[in-house]
Amino acid sequence: MKSSTKFPVDWCRAQFPALKRVVAGQPVAFFDGPGGSQVPQRVIDAVGHYLAHTNANRGGQYATARESDALLESAHATMAEFLGTPNPESIVFGANMTTLTFALSRAISKSWKPGDEIIVTRLDHDGNVTPWVLAARDAGATVHYVDFHKSDCTLDLQDFSSKLSPRTRFVAIGCASNIVGTVNPVGEMCRQAHAVGAQVFLDAVHYAPHSLPDVTGWDCDFLACSAYKFFGPHIGVLWGRPALLKSLTPYKLRPVTESLPGRWMTGTQNFEGIAGAKAAVDYLDDLGRQIGPATASFRDSLRTAFSAIGDYERHLVSALLTGLEAIPQIKILGLRDRNRLNERTPTVSFTHERLTAIEIADRLGQLGLFVGHGNFYALQVTEAFGLEPQGVVRVGLMHYNTHSEVDRILVALRSY
Repeated sequence: MKSSTKFPVDWCRAQFPALKRVVAGQPVAFFDGPGGSQVPQRVIDAVGHYLAHTNANRGGQYATARESDALLESAHATMAEFLGTPNPESIVFGANMTTLTFALSRAISKSWKPGDEIIVTRLDHDGNVTPWVLAARDAGATVHYVDFHKSDCTLDLQDFSSKLSPRTRFVAIGCASNIVGTVNPVGEMCRQAHAVGAQVFLDAVHYAPHSLPDVTGWDCDFLACSAYKFFGPHIGVLWGRPALLKSLTPYKLRPVTESLPGRWMTGTQNFEGIAGAKAAVDYLDDLGRQIGPATASFRDSLRTAFSAIGDYERHLVSALLTGLEAIPQIKILGLRDRNRLNERTPTVSFTHERLTAIEIADRLGQLGLFVGHGNFYALQVTEAFGLEPQGVVRVGLMHYNTHSEVDRILVALRSY
């Protein structure tokens, strides 16, 4: 039965075949979602169906090629709805967020010169730092780093504002931290950056499984994410303002395709992966219709789904934080204020006073409790806390996790 108040977690879990796995006599609890989410059966089916029935290259004058082209056009439209743009041609698929970001940085930095300034943050995944740092180095531009508050791992917004100037050409910001979960106020940061004439690139990889991206509302210039973090296969997605994507010259083979998005999609694409990415967004749409009206528009259905996901995940992470805080040996990194849970994702990283991150991950893994350990490419965070090379334990909750799974991991951690 549909309900606007109770999250349909049982319906959700029934969509994910991986959740049936058993280790040590217990169902596996997947707390490794920030490193790669599990996928619904429909995603698996979409990938397999493409390879079995629609496997062809672009532009062929035969049935499978035409069917493939139609599916790919539909996938671009679906992803445009997901990211909040009316223009499917502004959606570019690629290997992953990092590869797409390197390609964009190489093209966009050709207009940078000595004296120009670039801003990145110390809270970001390195995939949204090093591509811009290297591009600035090659152009002779100056890079400024925005610091974060170690007390709660939120960005120092005063530091950000102070680093903006008429010389600022480009700003790269993460929508949410993949190691401590902080959600950044990217809409306001875009407004400030545009006020000095800078372009803004957003990394929504960690944000997209938990909240609905909105490139129009944020008024950013570029955004990248990865489908395998929001319940799809391993494929990256880049959005850019069409005028900007047309004005830049990407590195690619001849003959050059001038139309979008072809001029940015190098080589033969992972068509089966694109089909799977579409199926992942279709799953989220279906979730929205389990909760809200079946007649809602696609975007409104996604809003309903993510609103419910957010409410449910805040309950989960509140319980997790409460349990971890009661364990004296554990130190949590990041925002813990229960009144500010809307400013973070349900991703919690911590250290233990006696055991290393890998030791805890190993012990939990033997119990069927799958967590991440290390720095997760958020090197500047772990370096700031003096946690290299061991890193942290990361418990990443998703909407397919349950309160009983949270209880299980807390019971295990209390025994250490």
